[in-house]
Amino acid sequence: MKGLVLTAKHHDGFCLWQTEYTEHSIKNSPYKNGKGDIVKEAADACKKHGIKFGFYLSPWDRNSKYYGTDEYNTYYKNQLTELLTNYGEIFYVWFDGACGEGPNGKKQVYDFDGYVELIEKYQPNATIFHDTGIIRWCGNEAGAAPYAQWAVVPMELCSMNKPQTRGALVDGDLSFNYNSDIGIGSLETIIYSKGLVFAPAETDMSIRPGWFYHENEKPHSLDRLFKTYLNSVGNNTTFNLNIPPMPNGKFNDEDVTRLKELGELIEKEFGTNLAEGIPFQKLNGCGKTQPEYIVTLTKKKTIKYVELAEKISEGQRISSFAVLTKDEHAQWRQIAQSTTVGSRKIIKINPTETDEIKIRIMSSRDTPEIEWIKIY
Repeated sequence: MKGLVLTAKHHDGFCLWQTEYTEHSIKNSPYKNGKGDIVKEAADACKKHGIKFGFYLSPWDRNSKYYGTDEYNTYYKNQLTELLTNYGEIFYVWFDGACGEGPNGKKQVYDFDGYVELIEKYQPNATIFHDTGIIRWCGNEAGAAPYAQWAVVPMELCSMNKPQTRGALVDGDLSFNYNSDIGIGSLETIIYSKGLVFAPAETDMSIRPGWFYHENEKPHSLDRLFKTYLNSVGNNTTFNLNIPPMPNGKFNDEDVTRLKELGELIEKEFGTNLAEGIPFQKLNGCGKTQPEYIVTLTKKKTIKYVELAEKISEGQRISSFAVLTKDEHAQWRQIAQSTTVGSRKIIKINPTETDEIKIRIMSSRDTPEIEWIKIY
């Protein structure tokens, strides 16, 4: 795990830090006699252990008397500023689109442009998750990313009225193609588009069936979590795994054990790159959009995974590829085929003994730019 996103305030409006703007916060709880600050403790712990720190500040607030009025956006931005300026470097600010009723029975018109401006001002290196783009949702909370995962959206969904430093979407409910093989970046979706904007996806799920802690629930199996890892981190998305704390504020021991098991399994499966230090060879193949790449190992090894990455700064280009190895007759044999690559693609294959692996690009929007090929 590379980072932690703490729920600093959820829809109930209760704040886990010493905010100046409401009494509905930890300063009126018995925790440390009202002097505690969970946000600070989490940020300090992340810094100590080398984990990046981010937060979620719920836009919906079922407690604030301002909710449903223009004053609420000022209130929200004041709290957002506290979190952006008092807890060191923030790598991620996580929003959602929840917009229910407040105490006055009204819904709120959120000033997301204003929220983003504050993040740009105080934490310019932070990434942002929100339904309207920047980093977008994969469309479900089941850990299921689309099969063909593109990190682009049609330009028409983006604001053309001002410079976009992040590619934020200003309108357009993208739920029509969430979690669909005919995805946001598919040919059917973009063929008549004026252009594309980079907006990668995040896959999220909870370690338990429910998003919040329930004593009668158990964590998902290690197999399910690992498969989700392969289908998210290994499928051009990030993986946000929710861990619900118990009423006493701690993680359940079973959840901690399952997390440890997941970390150990990831390290076991991907701890040793068999192609470390071995440059890949590029062949012309069938033209500039269909090259081939060959990795030759020092000796025959049993391989279980092939990992590819594009030079994402040059764009996401590959739309399909195949993996081949040489059989006992020294003939190339296809052992796997898949679609998009993007920032990271992990292909699980049936264990195969070989010393030579070929990646054949079947189709690409332009000349592929491969960052790395790793073999496990």
